[in-house]
Amino acid sequence: MSTKISEKTAHTPKPKWLRVKLPTGKKYTDLRGLVDKYSLNTICTSGSCPNMGECWTEGTATFMILGNICTRSCGFCGVKTGRPDSIDWDEPEKVARSIKLMEIKHAVITSVDRDDIKDMGSILWAETVKAIRRMNPNTTLETLIPDFQGNTKIIDRIIAVHPEVVSHNMETVKRLTREVRIQAKYERSLEVLNYLKKQGVSRTKSGIMLGLGETKEEVLETMSDLRNVGLDIITIGQYLQPSKKHLPVKEFITPEQFKEYEEIGLKMGFRHVESGPLVRSSYKAQKHLT
Repeated sequence: MSTKISEKTAHTPKPKWLRVKLPTGKKYTDLRGLVDKYSLNTICTSGSCPNMGECWTEGTATFMILGNICTRSCGFCGVKTGRPDSIDWDEPEKVARSIKLMEIKHAVITSVDRDDIKDMGSILWAETVKAIRRMNPNTTLETLIPDFQGNTKIIDRIIAVHPEVVSHNMETVKRLTREVRIQAKYERSLEVLNYLKKQGVSRTKSGIMLGLGETKEEVLETMSDLRNVGLDIITIGQYLQPSKKHLPVKEFITPEQFKEYEEIGLKMGFRHVESGPLVRSSYKAQKHLT
């Protein structure tokens, strides 16, 4: 059900199901023009997301706050690691204005990890949500948060501003967590998601990547662990290597296998399952409000 590749064959062409057409259409062109004109910062553009055109046409976009330098060095992530810049306290208003200019109906907010500061960026997180609410009262929000080292007092700041969806990604299975997410812990991420649900968050969400060497049994175990902490929404997509310095792709998972995971997830009781080669954390995010 999967196409295996080794590090020596890392330049093997991507399978046909991973090839996408360039986004087109007036809505996309107009939004792209605004992003370029006002230098708006979206993960959609900086991450060259394959679903950008589809999401923008539906009025969804993802924004990253707290700078573009992360304090962690995950083996899968293309974000630069190092000493982050000082916090820009004007950022909440900038993000809120960007959302207004783009006429975004549903915004996903994410961030780098900021383990270098006491509040781990949570105060700016909360201020960003508040600013978006003031300037865009009809825009719904998903907050894709770090683990905040499992600090519940910090997590409470996110809960207090009531985003419609709170998301935290597991990224991979338990066995591979130490290699893929060097400073993260599998159990801690589960505890964060469990805490969110116990504190009354109506929609919790998480995502995992496939193709890093996990087995089918491990994927099902992870899905089961997530469902057991009350998770509502899960996304499952194909890992793609950002550069030669990052972890290699071990497998290209077939669309048929992704479809099977979707069917299994729905039987497990997840409210929404987005499972496919090109699925990313914020894919079809607006659907997850139902």
